[in-house]
Amino acid sequence: MEEIRKIEKQFETDVNKFGADFAFYKYAAPQAVIKRGNDSLIFGANAIKKYYSNSSTKKLKAKAYWTPDFIDVSEDGSIGYTYGKYRWITTDSLGKTKEYSGIFHTIWKKQADGSWKYVWD
Repeated sequence: MEEIRKIEKQFETDVNKFGADFAFYKYAAPQAVIKRGNDSLIFGANAIKKYYSNSSTKKLKAKAYWTPDFIDVSEDGSIGYTYGKYRWITTDSLGKTKEYSGIFHTIWKKQADGSWKYVWD
């Protein structure tokens, strides 16, 4: 579980340092799926990167903050999941900020190289 806690923290750090497009691609398994506005599903790491490259998070200098309230890992250590609260804070070109908050749920899968990548977010 500590591995997943660390990867969640690094994911958050990378979103804030390099942008959502970079981080959501970096931590995505090739077959990852994300659910975003209006119950839209985005399939695959490349499509997820494209989504965040074209989204308002790129233009609005978005920052994200989250911490898992709960982490669990399967007995064989191949799948894990987290959930907790998140906050997105965006700043427009005039310096006006907006804050969005909610609940996240991420499913992580251990890859062949031993790294953890998300398959659902």
